[in-house]
Amino acid sequence: MKIENGSADTRAQVVALARELGFDLCRFAKAETPEHTAEFRDWLDRGDAGEMNYLLRNSARRCDPRQILPDVKTVIVLALNYFQGRESAAAGMSPAKGATGPAATTGRIARYAWGDDYHGLIEKKLAVIDQFLRECGGRQKCYVDTGPMLERDHAASAGIGWHGKSTMLLNRELGTWFFLAEILTTLEFAPDAAQKNYCGRCTRCIDACPTGAITAPHQVDARRCISYLTIELKGSIPIELRPLIGDRIYGCDDCLDACPWNRFAKVSRETAFAMRLEVVAMKLRDYLSLDDDKFRLLFRNSPIKRTKRRGLLRNVCVALGNVGTADDLPALETATSDSEPLIAEHAHWAIEQIRGRAVA
Repeated sequence: MKIENGSADTRAQVVALARELGFDLCRFAKAETPEHTAEFRDWLDRGDAGEMNYLLRNSARRCDPRQILPDVKTVIVLALNYFQGRESAAAGMSPAKGATGPAATTGRIARYAWGDDYHGLIEKKLAVIDQFLRECGGRQKCYVDTGPMLERDHAASAGIGWHGKSTMLLNRELGTWFFLAEILTTLEFAPDAAQKNYCGRCTRCIDACPTGAITAPHQVDARRCISYLTIELKGSIPIELRPLIGDRIYGCDDCLDACPWNRFAKVSRETAFAMRLEVVAMKLRDYLSLDDDKFRLLFRNSPIKRTKRRGLLRNVCVALGNVGTADDLPALETATSDSEPLIAEHAHWAIEQIRGRAVA
C-alpha cells in the first residue's frame, strides 16, 4: 500500500521506528525561525561565546532552517537518555565538594562523556529513519548537535522539554540527562505542542554553578563555564578560574545534578554510555603518563578524544593543583618537561599549589 507523504500513518510509523531504534522521545515541530534567535545574536555580540567562533560563522544558518534545507517543512526532534544511575556516580566523579585523600584524586568527568561517543551511535540510528523518509518522498538533513541549528529551541517547540534557567532543556521523565538529535525534512507533519515551563521560582542550577557562569536565568557566559574551559578552550585556563574547577577534568554536571527534576530520571537502556572500566581505575596522576598513542587508545570512540592529549592533561594538572598531594609531585615534575608547553605551564602551576598547601 502506498504511504501518503506527511500522513498521520507515516508520522506514527516514524515514532514507532524511533522507539524501536532506542530513542526515548520523538516529536515534531514546524521548521520555523527559532524562538530565541534575537537572544542568540545578542549573546554572540556580547562575546559570551568565547572562542567558539564556529557559532558566529554559522549564525545566519542557525537562525533559519531554510538555509540548511530549502523547502524544509518539519523538524523531527529525538531524545536519547544517557543517565547511568545515581549508584554509578562514584565511577565518574570524586566524593562531595571539599573531599580529600585518595578517593578525591580520580577526577570528575561529565556523565555524557563516560562511555562511547554518542555522535556515531546516534547518527547510525538517524540514517535508518532518513532512509524510511526517503522512501516516503522526503529529503532530509540529519544532525547530532554538530549542525548549524539552535537545537534546544526546536526541541522545546516540539514538546521535548522546556528551557531551564541553566539554558539546558528539561523533561519531566528524563530530567536533564538526554542527547538531542534532529532530522530536517521536506515532508510536512502535524506538529506537537510545546510543554509548559515547570521551573517556577527554583534557582538551584544558578546557585550550584561553581564559577558563576549562569549570570542570570537563561544567561550563560561560556567563558566562565567549566565545560567550556575544559573542552572548548584550546589555550591556557585563566589562573583566577583554575581553583574553581576543583577535580573536574572534562565537563561539569553541577547545574544538572542540582535540578530537582532529575529525581525522576531513569537509567538509560543504552549500555554504551556506561563508564569505561579502564577509566574508572585511573588516578589523576596516571593520566600524565599517557603519550599520544596511549591517549588515543584509551579514549578511542570517546567524546574525550575531542580535547586531544594536550587539553586533557592540561585539565588534569589543574585538578591536581586543586586536590593533589605530595604523592602527585613526581608525575607533575615530569610533566613540567612535556613537549607540549600548555601541559608544562599548568604542571608548574599545580606544583606551586600543592607545595603552597603543604606549608600553609
